[in-house]
Amino acid sequence: MSTITMTLSEWASNLKYEDLTPKAVDAAKRFFYDSIGCALGGYRQEDCAKMQRYIALMSGDHHCTCIGTGHKNSVVNAALFNALAIRAMDYNDIYWKADPCHPSDIIPAATSVCDWKHLSGKELIAGIIIAYEMEMRYCEAGDPGIREKGWHHATLTSFVSPMVAARMLGLSAEQMQHAVGISASHCCTLGAVTAGKLTMMKNTVDPMATAAGVEAAILAELGYTGPEHVVDGKEGLVHCYGPQWHLNKLTDGLGGDAYKITECGMKFYPIEALSHSPTTATLMLVREHDIKPDDVAQIKVETIARAADILSDPTKYRPTSKETADHSLPYCLAVAVADREVTPKQFKAERITDPALYPLMDAMTAVGNDEFESLFPDTQPSQVTITTKDGKSHTQRVDVPKGDYRDPGSMDDIEVKFNALAGDKFSKQQLVAMKDAIMSLEQCTDVSELMEMFVG
Repeated sequence: MSTITMTLSEWASNLKYEDLTPKAVDAAKRFFYDSIGCALGGYRQEDCAKMQRYIALMSGDHHCTCIGTGHKNSVVNAALFNALAIRAMDYNDIYWKADPCHPSDIIPAATSVCDWKHLSGKELIAGIIIAYEMEMRYCEAGDPGIREKGWHHATLTSFVSPMVAARMLGLSAEQMQHAVGISASHCCTLGAVTAGKLTMMKNTVDPMATAAGVEAAILAELGYTGPEHVVDGKEGLVHCYGPQWHLNKLTDGLGGDAYKITECGMKFYPIEALSHSPTTATLMLVREHDIKPDDVAQIKVETIARAADILSDPTKYRPTSKETADHSLPYCLAVAVADREVTPKQFKAERITDPALYPLMDAMTAVGNDEFESLFPDTQPSQVTITTKDGKSHTQRVDVPKGDYRDPGSMDDIEVKFNALAGDKFSKQQLVAMKDAIMSLEQCTDVSELMEMFVG
């Protein structure tokens, strides 16, 4: 009996670099470049340091490079560490449809196997595009999305990462289907990781799902089996994460010349995705009207209901960790007003706990807006009104934040972000060499040599 996982696996296992459009290839290189920049900033975060100690304890054969550190580790552990490095600063990509997700979390499922097996850049590009195609389709298929049912999108990553790793290993469609069954049947992630007070697990659940997918693909290559009905069969995805799934969204148009990666967005602030529109609006207001922190009486944010709920619950008004601060709308808007920028330096411990920001955080309220709800996720509208102590009010609405595929920013913008993240560890010549190597990725004959460049 034909299954969804077999249909998807047949497509992914047969996809060749030559099938890809120039637009999709260019997008893959841009997201890879951005993701490496995120990793070169992220690997120095506290959670990455702890993870490095963990994988050192668990290491087996040392095949693959850990970004930044240069340590060698097993293919599974390298996938785990490198995915966490990309994710650690919450600065990597974002896809909006139904359930937001970060497809670049899955890139290390491709890089680790390519590194291990000395595969080419063309193979890596194909793996990246499969990761984006499948993750974005799964996000669109749920109605409502799994996040609305209390689950985290890392659950979906566990369906996608084994496909990417299996394709890099050259497995058959049947083996890939087993890999999906192996991974997805045991990797289900509770939404608790992004609710209330946040911990290091907020950034770690997707990397764990990515590593589980690599592990599952290796098991499948060795003949291990997994349930083929893990999507649409008894007690599978549809059954457990209902009430409704539009499974046609997993397959409609698959194999055509339109690739989902070209519709993904990129972050230009290291914060939770739903914060980008109100943060952009706030920065526009304070710069245009020269609003100073002491001028502010009230900051009112109108947005979609889930953003108001997730990002401004009581724990978000006094964040004590980076993980909570970058998911705190009061904090993000407070530093936007006070510092007129929202960059990684705003998430240093001393800034997060600065009492000078408390009055600005306390001045902020967030409410749901029914009109905006009806427009989401086609757009991500937010409206910010800042009322000053002299009684004046200034309002700014933003429907599409910078970084969205409809306002993607230039290659120069991405380079500025990359260099800001990596520039203190690498020379200008090294930064240029990394950019040139990534943007000519199709010419790379051995990804393991490329990965050696990303060592500080």
